[in-house]
Amino acid sequence: MAAVLIDSFGRTAVDLRVSLTDRCNLRCTYCMPEEGMQWLAKPQLLTDEEIVRLVRIATTDLGVTEVRFTGGEPLLRPGLVGIVADCAALEQRPRLSLTTNAIGLARTAAALRDAGLDRVNVSLDTLDPDTFHTLSRRHRHQDVLDGLAAAEKAGLAPVKVNTVLLRGVNDHEAPDLLAWCLEHGYELRFIEQMPLDAQHGWQRASMVTAEEILERLATRFTLTPEPAARRGAAPAERWLVDGGPARVGVIASVTRPFCRACDRTRLTADGQVRNCLFAREETDLRTALRSGGSDAEIADLWRAAMWGKKAGAGIDDPDFLQPARPMSAIGG
Repeated sequence: MAAVLIDSFGRTAVDLRVSLTDRCNLRCTYCMPEEGMQWLAKPQLLTDEEIVRLVRIATTDLGVTEVRFTGGEPLLRPGLVGIVADCAALEQRPRLSLTTNAIGLARTAAALRDAGLDRVNVSLDTLDPDTFHTLSRRHRHQDVLDGLAAAEKAGLAPVKVNTVLLRGVNDHEAPDLLAWCLEHGYELRFIEQMPLDAQHGWQRASMVTAEEILERLATRFTLTPEPAARRGAAPAERWLVDGGPARVGVIASVTRPFCRACDRTRLTADGQVRNCLFAREETDLRTALRSGGSDAEIADLWRAAMWGKKAGAGIDDPDFLQPARPMSAIGG
């Protein structure tokens, strides 16, 4: 097999998503139940040093150029700043980003930027504090807004905002959210709700589709599609807003899946490789790490895991089955 992370369909994975924890300080209804989650025990989690070693193997031996830290909520990881600094110091330095709910980002944005973080994606589903509580079961809306402002001030740009619309809850807010992001200089991306909730309550019929989102936005804005060639392997289809240069994106994972261009590989908080967000199989790297496996042996395991990647996630199949683990355990 080649030195890069290539699969049997010719796709090459250069984008690594690293889940740092399965824990979160919100309880968003489309992600996890309010209580009853079974968290990973500390010995099961990769240590800071193990994470950095795997990132080094990925960038040095496997051709990875982008690393995104996720969770759960990655800001809950005590060693986050040190992990970022160590990854930024690698000889083959990847571009480093973070997906976060921004609670605590107001305190850490400057330190993360100084450590080498390049940019952030922040989850924000509503501009209304009461709706935020309905969705997240927590009163932390202002903390998210403060975190976004701190990220912008620290230079973690472009600051991207990820929004999931739920029918009858916040779907009417699409134009207001875009207007607000344009005002603050954030790039908004709507994401179709995916079947990644721990309680398996997702229903295709109630999902707000990409087409519906665009119809709502068109009531206030003129959207011009960007040329397909500019999208590359990015999951978001993007539109210029009122002629540009501002843009809005829609990630239509369910209705317009982008598996043919996928360039991602994923590492769970407990050291498992997942070749797809919706995979039901994992490859254990933690055991190899802790049993004295060499970099070459770990790289071979990783390459084998990616070679077995399926042509598509199957999420567009009406009979699609949800993955074995929820998003909080595998990283979004």
